Amino acid sequence: QVQLMESGGGLVQPGGSLRLSCRVSENIFNFNSVGWYRRAPGEERGLVASINVGGNRRFADSVKDRFTISRDNAKNTVYLQMNSLKPEDTAVYYCYSYLLSRYTWGQGTQVTVPS
Repeated sequence: QVQLMESGGGLVQPGGSLRLSCRVSENIFNFNSVGWYRRAPGEERGLVASINVGGNRRFADSVKDRFTISRDNAKNTVYLQMNSLKPEDTAVYYCYSYLLSRYTWGQGTQVTVPS
């Protein structure tokens, strides 16, 4: 069973930056894609950013000019660089891996941007 471990969340002022990390227990090229979802209070979990085995990236419209996703293949780690953070980015951020119609999730990390 693959395991994913997020780190890097916290409290940041509006306009600030954070980098989330997700360490995957297997080679990230074993998966069709890896990336990040988030769940804000009272909302459904939604895609933030993903990167597939070919290196193609997808972003939610609300973050695509502010967030970037990258991977370190040697460390089996996926990063989410978040810049120009806004209060509406406050959420629990979940790392995921996807293979053959199956998602595996990390435990989540809280990001809080006060208004």
